[in-house]
Amino acid sequence: MNINFGMWRKASWQLIQMEDKKEWDALDVVSKWLIATRSAVTLVTVYSCIIAGILAARDGHFSWLPFLIVTLGLFIAHGTNNILNDYTDFNRGVDKDYYFRTQYGVHPLVQKFWDNKTSIRWFVVSGVLATLAGIYALFYTNFNIVTIGLFVFGAITLLAYTYPFKYWGIGEFLIFLIWGPVLISGVYFVLAGTWDWNVVLAGVPFGLSVASINIAKHIDKSEDDRKKGVGTFPVRVGEAAARRVNQVSIVLIYLVTLYLVLDGYFTPIMLIIFLAYKEALMAIGVMNKPKPAEAPEGWNFWPVWFAGFAFNHNRKFGGYLILGLIVDALVVHFFPTLWTGLF
Repeated sequence: MNINFGMWRKASWQLIQMEDKKEWDALDVVSKWLIATRSAVTLVTVYSCIIAGILAARDGHFSWLPFLIVTLGLFIAHGTNNILNDYTDFNRGVDKDYYFRTQYGVHPLVQKFWDNKTSIRWFVVSGVLATLAGIYALFYTNFNIVTIGLFVFGAITLLAYTYPFKYWGIGEFLIFLIWGPVLISGVYFVLAGTWDWNVVLAGVPFGLSVASINIAKHIDKSEDDRKKGVGTFPVRVGEAAARRVNQVSIVLIYLVTLYLVLDGYFTPIMLIIFLAYKEALMAIGVMNKPKPAEAPEGWNFWPVWFAGFAFNHNRKFGGYLILGLIVDALVVHFFPTLWTGLF
């Protein structure tokens, strides 16, 4: 077994489809983990941590060691949740009969690449590594009550998201909280040692962009979920209402950022995110109509439809957001007088 750095890079950026078990067995451990946990999606966790790190650096609170440990731990925690998600849905009979999840990426259990025991073993090892990072954060913050609360909230959500939270129709809201205001303000708190409500609000736009992917994915598979009794938000409120909520969430991304600029928390540099307007308008526009019955010509991501546009917007918006934050932090930190004079 050779280390396949090319697959590490590929699996970190796109969902992998694979049918041959021999090809799977030839992969190194890291490649298997990245593919099985759908790391192209879990990369959003790294984005959230980077956002928090930049905001902490902007305020003079950044430190590399805790940032790297917490970021790696949260990335592994997200992957751990995805392993549990596949295990739970497979054993509840959801991920069967060519279900949506099995059509867009490798599902080791469905494809018999590994069995339940192996899945549990990978879950435990990943969970222990993520927990160790959380314990480090507890010690680093002297077991502050805020860190303890965040640790408990994260653990409960990781274990209960797939069932019962997703079935109750609140999974999408929890995703907004976790990858937005909770995770970003939480990582900021670990680095800075202080709670800042402006950081909480600054975490809202990215949280909304991540939630929009999840809502869009659940709209894509709402018919299958309805048949299998999975009560996601689109199943609970209906596809049409869910599409409207998703459109509003994308609009709010830009309105909240604009508010933070007008309020003075961000410099006008952050308006760079509006360069993602084409992807935003495309994601909003496509949700004006139901999902087509079959893949349009040239669309290679079927059965993913709405989620494809939301994911594309998240990547473009997230890139501009991080670029804007870096420049914003440099200006505020190193040239505060110059900035005040210009604006």
